[in-house]
Amino acid sequence: MLSMRFCRKTAKRVSLRLTSSLFSLLALLAISFAQQPTVRTRSNLVLIPTLVKDSQGSIVYGLQAQDFMIEDNGVQQSVRLDDAPEGQPISLVVAIQRGRRAFFEFDRMQGLKSMLSPLFATGKARVALVEFDSKVELTRNFTPEERHIDADLSNLQEGDSGAAILDAIAYSIAQLNNEPEDRQRVLLLISEVHDHGSHVKIEDAVSAIGRINATMYALTFSPGLSNILDTGRGTNGPTAKNKNEMHPTMDFMDLAYRTAQLMRKNVPNTVATMTGGEYELFTTRKKFEIRMNDFTNHLHSRYLLSFAPQNPQPGLHQLRVQLKDGGNVSVLARTSYWAERPQ
Repeated sequence: MLSMRFCRKTAKRVSLRLTSSLFSLLALLAISFAQQPTVRTRSNLVLIPTLVKDSQGSIVYGLQAQDFMIEDNGVQQSVRLDDAPEGQPISLVVAIQRGRRAFFEFDRMQGLKSMLSPLFATGKARVALVEFDSKVELTRNFTPEERHIDADLSNLQEGDSGAAILDAIAYSIAQLNNEPEDRQRVLLLISEVHDHGSHVKIEDAVSAIGRINATMYALTFSPGLSNILDTGRGTNGPTAKNKNEMHPTMDFMDLAYRTAQLMRKNVPNTVATMTGGEYELFTTRKKFEIRMNDFTNHLHSRYLLSFAPQNPQPGLHQLRVQLKDGGNVSVLARTSYWAERPQ
């Protein structure tokens, strides 16, 4: 009997020790896990879609992660290269200026509808249309239906005396921000080169593009240059459709003035350069169609570079992306990103 009681007591003490040890082990594990940082595989990555062109303007393919060098505030980073998803869906905002002298450029943009057709043909594109003068208006929300966009583009109307380009960029990026993250987000801006009447600042427009990793393509016209060229061609004379466009004959004083205007800040070019986008000027319908063809061809030609900054200082960071063996190529990539303060 004593032996039986002793065994029971001993077993109970051993059981209690084991239970206590188990609780202690679980508590230690819980503390250990609590002290471990939460790992987010993508949230701390800086994404840098990058386009590489040779000296002839052709796209350079076949590069690897080790071919690139990224500097964050002058410090070299470890580069990662992701494969673009096959047939990645696209969300595209087409933002068209209708204010000031944009109405006289509409004929040169006639190829826009047909140049968007290949995107719709994939069945994975959603396109929205934004028009702007001194105000910005969403003409058509994102739709996969080509016929809706075609109808809207066929009904472009002349606007007021404004050209709020930066407001239109910020508004378009806000629309893209509502699209799912797995879609490629693209802004196609068609405008003149100078902003007239925006409230948004350049740095805010640039930051907005970077925050959602959007890509911007800017196709621009110069009202002064268009007038000069049309005057030389005789296409804005008394019998021409654009007969009221500025001067029916060559005005050399105006030419000097327009040349000076061209030297002012080119807003679309500035924003495109800072965000790694593309910028092109068109002066004829043929050049517009060539630029649009480049736009559609380049949509899936970017390298998806990224890096994980280690304890980045909050605020604006300067980025530099280049090839280790540079050669005679141009690298188009964003030049900055904003690091948020830890919560």
